[in-house]
Amino acid sequence: MCGIIARVGHDDAVGHLVTGLERLEYRGYDSAGLAIQNGSGLSVHKQAGEISAVKSEIQSAAPTGEVGIGHTRWSTHGPPTDENAHPHTSQSGDVAVVHNGVIENHRAIRERLVDAGHQFTSETDTEVVPHLIDHYRDEVADPEAAFRRAVDELEGSYAIAAMFEGEDAVYATRKGSPLVLGVGDEQYFLASDIPAFLEHTDRVVYLEDGDVVVLTPTSVAMTDTDGEPVSRDVETVEWDPEEAGKGAYDHYMLKEIHEQPTSLANAIRGRVDARDGAITFEEFDLDVLDPVTQVHFVACGTSYHAALYASRLLNEAGVPSRAIRASEYVESAGPIAGGTLTVAVTQSGETADTLSALREASAHGAPTVAVTNVVGSTAAREADETLYIRAGPEIGVAATKTFTSQAVTLTLLSQVVAGEIDGASPREDLADLLAALERLPEDVEQVMDLDQAERLADRILDYESYFFIGRGLARSVALEGALKFKEITYEHAEGFASGQLKHGPLALVTPETPIFALFTGEETEKTVTNAQEAQTRGAEIIAVGPPDCAGAQISDAHLTVPDTHPVCQGLLANVQLQLVAYHTADRFGRSIDKPRNLAKSVTVE
Repeated sequence: MCGIIARVGHDDAVGHLVTGLERLEYRGYDSAGLAIQNGSGLSVHKQAGEISAVKSEIQSAAPTGEVGIGHTRWSTHGPPTDENAHPHTSQSGDVAVVHNGVIENHRAIRERLVDAGHQFTSETDTEVVPHLIDHYRDEVADPEAAFRRAVDELEGSYAIAAMFEGEDAVYATRKGSPLVLGVGDEQYFLASDIPAFLEHTDRVVYLEDGDVVVLTPTSVAMTDTDGEPVSRDVETVEWDPEEAGKGAYDHYMLKEIHEQPTSLANAIRGRVDARDGAITFEEFDLDVLDPVTQVHFVACGTSYHAALYASRLLNEAGVPSRAIRASEYVESAGPIAGGTLTVAVTQSGETADTLSALREASAHGAPTVAVTNVVGSTAAREADETLYIRAGPEIGVAATKTFTSQAVTLTLLSQVVAGEIDGASPREDLADLLAALERLPEDVEQVMDLDQAERLADRILDYESYFFIGRGLARSVALEGALKFKEITYEHAEGFASGQLKHGPLALVTPETPIFALFTGEETEKTVTNAQEAQTRGAEIIAVGPPDCAGAQISDAHLTVPDTHPVCQGLLANVQLQLVAYHTADRFGRSIDKPRNLAKSVTVE
């Protein structure tokens, strides 16, 4: 969940590193720092708190150097303090290291090094790495050899970048945590995520587990764990650097909500032919579906809600399907056989729990598919087949455009799977559904033009709790709406299947509990009944649905969406709920793009 940036070149690296740290803020962090090879040693600047504080210190100290590493830390071992911030250095100060992941055997290594006379200054697992490298420098003169010997002892997950005093080079490796090489003109970058250096280059190399990279201002050397040279393809990222900026918007989240017409158009481009009722995935080999008799979706957070959407559609089509939280997959999946298609849904393609579930399925011989946003990500490389959601970079921690793009891509996948499995079949109204999907970008534009959510936000600021209910596909949207609300407003919110309300949660309903009731064309009368049960307890009902939906007649407020196919109706309701969460959080003055305690990519289990 931490962010790494490294840069080597022929001019000053400090500005590049600071900008990279700012680009990585969205991953979530509580401290930041950098180390520069300044010609007379390693100059380290780090501090708990905002990157702006580190930036001010750097500007005051005015360090310069062509080679450097930087880091944004999200605390795991030890609280956010100046001492626990990265980079960490060895006792001699000759080695500086930044690290993302968890070193599982750090206690044993620390104890051994303490016995050998090393003194530690932090509570982090990371600090053992520079000490261990320095320890081996006493035995081998070659920095790369010392780096390799230290890394060979580490257990757990990591992406590591290291520098040595007097060496104009960065040494890096990864295992289970993302690390991307950026290839620029007379400069090179390493980062946890592409936006950190996207304004400088769109040419990238996705490192694989065990790769060891040595960067100098004039060269890149890449080898495997045995020291043998390896070659990785240089790929061109199709993201526009401007997509990684806020533009004229106050927050990335609002910008990304408004980007959904474009991201949805990209998700269906070349895949949907409503006239012929056809779905085409040119990049997808249908042979992966040959043995399939059931489908498991594995995902976390917002991606899990998109997986629920797809699982419902597959079950309706006659394909046994389950959406399982990736962290519980091993215990909850039951028998995994060759006939179980496992679909890993992960925006970043690096979510640790989801990758573990993907690997568990592969170990049992199950075919696997990754549905992700990031070309070259670990999930994309490890799955048998990959479908990209084509949403472009998403910087806000609270996922918005990636949810709708995931849901649409998974909707298309569900119908393709149903068409390939004996005893199942795509929807009878598939042509109507595809036509509605083609209209979806335009319909989303209409939702945003209505500007209802901002007015509603002023009305709901003083409540104690917020409930979201829906039936069928709308249940997953209710769960996602509640998640979005609690993520960025810090107010208590819960999502339920509408019928669940009377089986316990109704005890929590008071006049201080507004109910967002979703009316998307599935069992609307039953949702009306459930909403009225809450309304008689004094709850305000906020209907979300078409202008003439059944809930409009009984609601206290109404967020309208265009009338369309029921499968798309929920996605339009979701956009309204995103806007409600955003404007409410804005009224509260919350840190919308970087909500407290949260990270964009959860790369540790």
